[in-house]
Amino acid sequence: MLTDKISSKQLLNKTVLSKSGRKFGEVGDLVFETRTGEIIYLLLTRPTGFAKSFDLEKDKEGYYKIPFNAVIAVGDYIVVEEEDIV
Repeated sequence: MLTDKISSKQLLNKTVLSKSGRKFGEVGDLVFETRTGEIIYLLLTRPTGFAKSFDLEKDKEGYYKIPFNAVIAVGDYIVVEEEDIV
């Protein structure tokens, strides 16, 4: 889990990958906790077949939700721990 602060703008449009390098999709939007400003979910655009193979929750528009607590690294890509998203 990430402990450093990052700007939400740094996350948008980044590719989301599993720790093993499998692509989930791209970050299209974020879901925040309104009281704290904490990011709760990444919403995927262009989800891959790999992402669709998981039983991911969807928002009301149908975007797949990746729990932000599954994020283990942010750089050129956003890396998530697969075990933490199911």
